[in-house]
Amino acid sequence: MSAVFNFTFVPWFRSVAPYIHKFRHQTFVIGLTGEAIAAGKLQSIVQDLALIQAMGVKIVLVHGFRPQVNEQLRAKGHAAKYSHGIRITDSVALDCAQEAAGQLRYEIEAAFSQGLPNTPMAGATVRVLSGNFITARPVGIVDGVDFQHSGVVRKVDVAGITRTLDMGALVLLSPFGFSPTGEAFNLAMEEVATSVAVALQADKLIFITEIPGIRVHPEAPASDDNPIDTELSLADAEALLARLPPPQQPTDIGFYLQHCVKACKGGVARSHIIPFAVDGSLLLEIYVHDGIGTMVVDEKLEALREATPDDVGGILQLIEPFEKDGTLVKRSRTEIERDIDHYTIIEHDGVIFGCAALYPYPEAKTGEMAALTVSPQSQGQGDGEKLLKRIEQRARAMGLQSIFVLTTRTMHWFLKRGFQPVDPDWLPEARKRKYNWDRRSQVLVKKL
Repeated sequence: MSAVFNFTFVPWFRSVAPYIHKFRHQTFVIGLTGEAIAAGKLQSIVQDLALIQAMGVKIVLVHGFRPQVNEQLRAKGHAAKYSHGIRITDSVALDCAQEAAGQLRYEIEAAFSQGLPNTPMAGATVRVLSGNFITARPVGIVDGVDFQHSGVVRKVDVAGITRTLDMGALVLLSPFGFSPTGEAFNLAMEEVATSVAVALQADKLIFITEIPGIRVHPEAPASDDNPIDTELSLADAEALLARLPPPQQPTDIGFYLQHCVKACKGGVARSHIIPFAVDGSLLLEIYVHDGIGTMVVDEKLEALREATPDDVGGILQLIEPFEKDGTLVKRSRTEIERDIDHYTIIEHDGVIFGCAALYPYPEAKTGEMAALTVSPQSQGQGDGEKLLKRIEQRARAMGLQSIFVLTTRTMHWFLKRGFQPVDPDWLPEARKRKYNWDRRSQVLVKKL
């Protein structure tokens, strides 16, 4: 095995670990479009779902079948009809929907059952259970349009789904619901997934779709680095929907976004829109810092706050690589625990991505900013500046007139931000006694 592979794999796997721990025992509702299955993506998506479930996530998979039903209708010489973005399900369309659902359920169950050696499914045991978990009612007549056998979710059997998930099974739902009289209704996958996510109070709702995500200002030129908004606050998402005409097609910007907003308002912490065109998009969205699609959250996930004793482990994990390469002076766990109230951190979705400490020297009206660290995963996004500003605020609140840093590698970063080099003799007496003359750190000062 090559050293290069070891060098890339080990840090990557370690960076994923916090997310594996965080999502264990959480519930994700996945809305899989029929377009993804028609595009031949089922096998790879199933493999990723099996992997996610193996890491302790409880999964409800809701499949769509829009193109499959349309194909059946075409074969019978029958046109697909829509209004208000909803299928008008006459008796022929209902038959086609039932046929398509049966075929897709068979394909999905078969995909989860494969276990060939030397494939991602080798050794995987995924029990897939379906059931009449959805009670529905008819859409009825809207603006003079009779939707016939099209329905909306009336009730979700939360207890039944929860029991099934607790057994370790994956719950598979087709977009069908049944009335108390036994009548079948064709439902929209997006509405089923959203209703189930809200009813379960799921941790995530994820739509695997034909669009790459959402851009708040689609008229603006896209950047190569970030053609979409990877994170949208609920307020921004609602404002965008208010500016758009009611969505009719799945490719309309607001089509999936309206369901993400509904889920967030219903108590689902995070809703995602990701592209099926990108291989592994589920894994990239869940286990990589910035993800690959658009995530709608009720509030910004990034938090800048003072550290608590619970953050010691995360701070150690963050600074360890920089201590090893000599960028930072090594600090013991005991030292960080003792000084934890000096630290400010940036966390994103419960994972610490940046930290800095302020050690005041009140007698000299100055303070040292130490251990300024930003994870390589989020460097270049302004987290260093945010930490610096917070440390400056803390220093001013203490009545300090300046802050200083000791650095061997990042002098230019500080010079750009208003620091000036001084002789080590400038240091307060108490700090001068601890100065490591062998390390020959540069001393830089910024007046507040």
